[in-house]
Amino acid sequence: MYLGIDCGTQGTKVVVLDAEQGVLLGEGYSPHELISLNNGRREQHPQWWTEALVRAYGQAIAQAGINPRQIAGIGVSGQQHGLVTLDSHGEILRPAKLWCDTESTAENNELLDYLGGADAALQRLGLVIAPGYTVSKLLWMKRHFADEFSRIAHILLPHDYLNYWLTGTFCAEYGDASGSGYFDIRQRNWDTAILDHIDGDGHLRAALPALIESHQPAGVVRAEVAELLGLGTGVVVSSGGGDNMMGAIGTGNIRQGIITMSLGTSGTVYAHSDKALVSPNAGVAAFCSSAGGWLPLICTMNLTSASSAVQKLFQLDIAGFNDCLQQAPVGAEGIIMLPFLNGERVPALPQASASLLGLNSLNLTQANLCRAVVEGTTFGLRYGLDLLRDAGLQGDTIRLIGGGAKSALWRQIVADTMNARVVCPVIGEAAALGGAIQAAWCVSGESLTALTERCVQVDDSSEKLPVATDVAASEEVYQRYRQALQQLHGV
Repeated sequence: MYLGIDCGTQGTKVVVLDAEQGVLLGEGYSPHELISLNNGRREQHPQWWTEALVRAYGQAIAQAGINPRQIAGIGVSGQQHGLVTLDSHGEILRPAKLWCDTESTAENNELLDYLGGADAALQRLGLVIAPGYTVSKLLWMKRHFADEFSRIAHILLPHDYLNYWLTGTFCAEYGDASGSGYFDIRQRNWDTAILDHIDGDGHLRAALPALIESHQPAGVVRAEVAELLGLGTGVVVSSGGGDNMMGAIGTGNIRQGIITMSLGTSGTVYAHSDKALVSPNAGVAAFCSSAGGWLPLICTMNLTSASSAVQKLFQLDIAGFNDCLQQAPVGAEGIIMLPFLNGERVPALPQASASLLGLNSLNLTQANLCRAVVEGTTFGLRYGLDLLRDAGLQGDTIRLIGGGAKSALWRQIVADTMNARVVCPVIGEAAALGGAIQAAWCVSGESLTALTERCVQVDDSSEKLPVATDVAASEEVYQRYRQALQQLHGV
């Protein structure tokens, strides 16, 4: 039996996997609070994550109906890019700044200038740093919390911190590390010079965790945590990884030809590559994977976060929102929404706000506005998919995950917008499942291919195929979306 833990922005999920049978025995979930300010600050206290982990773990074990001492390994998935800083005693110095935080935009621009601009950053790091990445958060902390900054002894990403809490060891793996902004994705090692530029005394360089391979263990669960959770001795914690990297494992996306798309709080599109695939477009993050290889990826800041805002505005439940969505035609009778309620990452518009275009006295309806926000967020993913396709990645099937994937109509909109077959995995908690599968890979020695073939199955009943007439209509609306991007934001 293996535990998969996924610590996301909204909450922590825990699953119990029987890896021999390839089935989940239990699941648990506990939500997180979010510190959110108008200046772009998005932060969480790391202790919220560990408290949620314990609660979700209890639910999952109870549902599984097993003795916790049957657990052989644990794999942790975490939201990418967040900055967790600890002092020399392992104490947290301040709340973790998250991937969706844009407060460090000025510092990011300054560091991008230091690197020589976007093209130079691509040549040096294999990606272009953005405000969401970890590196600008360090410079921001130096500027605004100088005392805490001076006491940094350990720099961790969220999943690294949970591994530390579980094992007492400090380590990082290539996939999550490659989204820090101080990592060379081609050479697969830290770029410490940019940290020395932020602070010349070398203490940031010394605070970096050791890098380990994806199949290597981070350590074993320490006695205090084992007692708290009722685990046996010697429970192995695998390297873990970022949520997208674990989501790739949890959707079987460990070979070329598969595209994973997530309709979560944010939106992501990614695909496996056997080599470092550096796109000339800054929107493509050429991350490493947590399964060996690389995981070129695009991320949009606004997805179900935007649709939920419209749903809340109209005081609709999910069924009511879907009813409205069903009533509106393709193109929402001329309404286009640029859904940048939290700025945007792809395209790179961190200070942007949302826009509604094409309103008139006849089309201003609940149904059209619901359709416009779903189309607008989906067009953002199409924009990103085009970038991946331009970089040479191909795939005939999209494996769709995230909360939005539960909507049959939204799945059809994705199929028509992307002009591709869409299908959902049977187990939708892909990142948590990926963590459990990686733990089994680490402990059992069985190949990752064999494990994913057994543990990752697609739900044929969820399949949606593109409808030719709607593909054509969606393409026309998408081009109007692109024109709006150009007119309002110069993209």
